[in-house]
Amino acid sequence: MIELFYWPTPNGHKITIFLEEAGLDYEIKPVNIGAGDQFKPDFLKIAPNNRMPAIIDHDPLDHQGPLPLFESGAILEYLAEKTGEFLPAERRRKFEVLQWVYWQMGGLGPMAGQNHHFSQYAPEKIPYAIERYVKETNRLYGVLDRQLATTGAYIAGDYSIADMASYPWIVPWTKQGQNLDDFPHLRRWFDTMRARPAVQRAYEIGPRYRPEDATMSEEDKKILFGQTAAHTAR
Repeated sequence: MIELFYWPTPNGHKITIFLEEAGLDYEIKPVNIGAGDQFKPDFLKIAPNNRMPAIIDHDPLDHQGPLPLFESGAILEYLAEKTGEFLPAERRRKFEVLQWVYWQMGGLGPMAGQNHHFSQYAPEKIPYAIERYVKETNRLYGVLDRQLATTGAYIAGDYSIADMASYPWIVPWTKQGQNLDDFPHLRRWFDTMRARPAVQRAYEIGPRYRPEDATMSEEDKKILFGQTAAHTAR
């Protein structure tokens, strides 16, 4: 059984998509990041970067006791190798997938995240910062659109963890100041992903913990955006 430490964010959705696609037995442990649950000592033992998602696999393949993991990309790779699904075994094809997982982790996620921050949450609207990250998000959409023009239905050919990693970061495209109709191949892929039953089930989980129309309070913002090393250590 997998314990999933989760909150309905793009990175949280990545893991529920995989678990639903693979049909794995899992139990959600909510981590309310607006309330500061990510700083609790028990959670920091699993996720020292005080970020969710994280997992504990109580039945790892090595049978050497429960295995905790943090970082969504590492979790996707681990679960894919554990199940033998959504990550090719052949070395060349495997790294064709993994390079796009790492692209999302190092590019699309951080840049779209800064886009969200400066356009949606920052107390002061800084035009330069907003323009910088809206344009960089647009550039990354273009990268993905060109890739999908060559690979067809999915990012690395067959459906894989590369698709699970990127899709949740495209879902809030309107908040990112983007227009999917400017990216026809990305739009086709997005609609294909959205229609998958397991993806739909994954997205039905989030409102159980945080309503879709919930707004972030000023106290939430202080907890999320005012972190320092001293804060994390408490």
